[in-house]
Amino acid sequence: MEKDKDFLEFLVKSIVDNPDDVKIERKVDEMGVLLELHVNQKDMGQVVGRQGATAKAIRSLLRIVGVKNNSRVNLKIVEPEGSTRVRREDSMGSDVDKAVADLNL
Repeated sequence: MEKDKDFLEFLVKSIVDNPDDVKIERKVDEMGVLLELHVNQKDMGQVVGRQGATAKAIRSLLRIVGVKNNSRVNLKIVEPEGSTRVRREDSMGSDVDKAVADLNL
């Protein structure tokens, strides 16, 4: 019944450096199946890939597994605690704040 979760676990553990830290939570509701993926902070780059290419490929494969099992499968990659990733919105916001502060001479 949880073929999607087993498939994701096998796939992710195959590409990360810390397979023991991979944890997957499976939630089912009226929208379908939601798989929440938790990995070691050091493995986030490997799971997401360049410009999100690896994450996109994993999501595509999960959709195929879902179709074969008559369900809609979605993946949420949970950002680890203490992550130092700079979000695009945060970096743009800080530039705007700096520019506004410079105007207030």
